[in-house]
Amino acid sequence: MKNLILILLIGFFSCKPDTKKNISYTAQNNIKIIKSDTIKFTNGFDFPVGKPDAKKYYNAQKFGENEHLGDDWNGVGGGNTDLGDPIYAIANGYVSNAENVYGGWGNVIRIVHYIDNENQIESLYAHCDEIIIKKGDYIEKGQKIGTIGNNNGQYLAHLHLELRSQVGLPIGGGYSFDTEGYLDPTEYIKNHRN
Repeated sequence: MKNLILILLIGFFSCKPDTKKNISYTAQNNIKIIKSDTIKFTNGFDFPVGKPDAKKYYNAQKFGENEHLGDDWNGVGGGNTDLGDPIYAIANGYVSNAENVYGGWGNVIRIVHYIDNENQIESLYAHCDEIIIKKGDYIEKGQKIGTIGNNNGQYLAHLHLELRSQVGLPIGGGYSFDTEGYLDPTEYIKNHRN
């Protein structure tokens, strides 16, 4: 009888519904969003803060430093002085995802940028305080898409920006020695201004 009660209790607690939001993102989701006869291409790139040249911001942790897969943009005032500052789209594109993915990421925006008919890249903006666009929106370079956040106090306010040459990669961890599928955001933007 004790074994039966123990088995029932184990079954009850192990079959509890999962309350975490299941986040999955694939390139297939992206295809559904942007399938159109009139895809708009990029027309150059600008920085996501201090429009258009990152004025009054600095890159606190660059791509490749400590295996970092993006750039961390901070206001020159330090601390949380940039909390709530605007985030701008780095180029024309289509929003493939805009939601809270939890963990160390918080609110994340992903935008696919069409370079030409055969080449796309994806920008990822993390730790946003506010997201003001939605999945499926067409966004123009320099358009405000959200505000700089601190992931509900988990970090000092900053924008984590990634640029991915492989659209639809899993969210990942933000750090890795393997940079396949990732681009140096600052270098790419500098080399593709209009």
